[in-house]
Amino acid sequence: MNDHPISHRFHAFLSRRWLAVLTILAAIFAAWRFGVTPPVQADQPRVLAAPQLDVPAAPPVARPALTQTAEGNSLTIVSDVAELAVQSVVNISTTKMVQVREQMSPEDMMRRFWGMRVPDRGDGGDKQVERANSLGSGVIVSSDGVILTNNHVIDGATTIKVKLSDGREVIAKVVGTDPRSDVAVLRLEGKVEGLKALPLAETEKLRLGEVVLAIGSPFGLSQTVTMGIVSAKGRADLRIVDYEDFIQTDAAINPGNSGGALVNLRGELVGINTAIFSKSGGSQGIGFAIPANMARSVMDSVLKNGKVSRGFLGVGIQEMTEELQQEFHLQGAGVLVSDVQPGGPADKAGLKRGDIVQKLGDQVMDSPRRLRAVVGMHAAGTKLQAAVLRDGKPVTIDVVLGEAPDAQAPKKLSTGALDGLTVAPIDDQARQKYELPPQIGQGVVVTDVADQTPAARAGLQPGDVVLEVNRHPVQSVAEFQKAMTTVKGRILLLVYRDGGAFYLALR
Repeated sequence: MNDHPISHRFHAFLSRRWLAVLTILAAIFAAWRFGVTPPVQADQPRVLAAPQLDVPAAPPVARPALTQTAEGNSLTIVSDVAELAVQSVVNISTTKMVQVREQMSPEDMMRRFWGMRVPDRGDGGDKQVERANSLGSGVIVSSDGVILTNNHVIDGATTIKVKLSDGREVIAKVVGTDPRSDVAVLRLEGKVEGLKALPLAETEKLRLGEVVLAIGSPFGLSQTVTMGIVSAKGRADLRIVDYEDFIQTDAAINPGNSGGALVNLRGELVGINTAIFSKSGGSQGIGFAIPANMARSVMDSVLKNGKVSRGFLGVGIQEMTEELQQEFHLQGAGVLVSDVQPGGPADKAGLKRGDIVQKLGDQVMDSPRRLRAVVGMHAAGTKLQAAVLRDGKPVTIDVVLGEAPDAQAPKKLSTGALDGLTVAPIDDQARQKYELPPQIGQGVVVTDVADQTPAARAGLQPGDVVLEVNRHPVQSVAEFQKAMTTVKGRILLLVYRDGGAFYLALR
């Protein structure tokens, strides 16, 4: 038996060499068979490739036709959509004549900088007429020159000039406006060739998190494109306009983007950019757009009838508080019917006081403002199915909408002391907009007061509720107008404002 120490060391050396060789061969075989990169030296970068698994290949994604250029070269979807959609978005510049005080406060100077109206505070300062210019955006939606934009972009304009993506400038005229949804419909004058219309999407199919592009003219910088996602749908109770069903997005929207396009990756118009939530005046990632379906409804009505024809349900509604939910044993969302107008569309359909409307059409009713928006978005004669909870049991009711009466709209009065004063009845819409308490059950609400009028000098403001005229209560707009036009000399008004009542005198 050989037990020499050198012999032992020799055999150990050979064993280690063979073990190393076998390890290397095993690693090479594994790399060939399984696609695993073998270990490398410690002083080299270590890169591990993922093992090749036998997974079926994903089906190819069908790209829209618009993602192919004229030469047939494939571009990225975002770039292709952006390059085509900007051809349908225009820059809108308006001119209007405004009265301004010669001496203004720093606050008023900032308001003018942002293109906002400087209010008359009744200080008697000298005024001058000045030409004001403002910028906004718009979207071409038909090849014959119809453009959608915001009402606040063109409100009060004496001249509207549209600059197309190719640099041409064309005068536009107003076809119709709807301040209650902030939509305006314009048409280019004359025959304009080569217009690129943007198709309107069905916004019911819009998904949360869907990628969208905001296109417009922020700060006058035409053809600006920003990208984001749909952050939320159906935003209401923002008190921006009367009819709210906004799409919320984090795509950057800034002053000048108003009236521009919110576009999906199919190159369709999903919304009209309208407002931002901001403490700085610039984008903070919270922007709002009017859904294309709402804009389409306004446009179709204006082009067909010359005015906006809104649906009308004929009910009084209120929000379901926690106490009311417990009382009515409600689980989930719903809007309480507090009153039904005799002979109105709801009454004819069979809706009753105490019913809880949970869905109208395919929309969930989570607030009174949402129900008003859905009703107002449809034209008179539209048939909608209402999912109702009655005495704890589900009921389905088919409702045919009537046409909203003109009496519901604010009425501008123009007789003597009433010049420039606009009032409206106290309905659910007025209560929501001006935050009127339930105990205010009579009177009329002031919606607008023109500068340099007796009403303005007396101190009346939008949101005031006129309860009495010369010690006599008023119940309606017609009663208020009659009372105001029959009295002579000084007029004494009892006005409710911010939780209290006080008297105002005017001539």
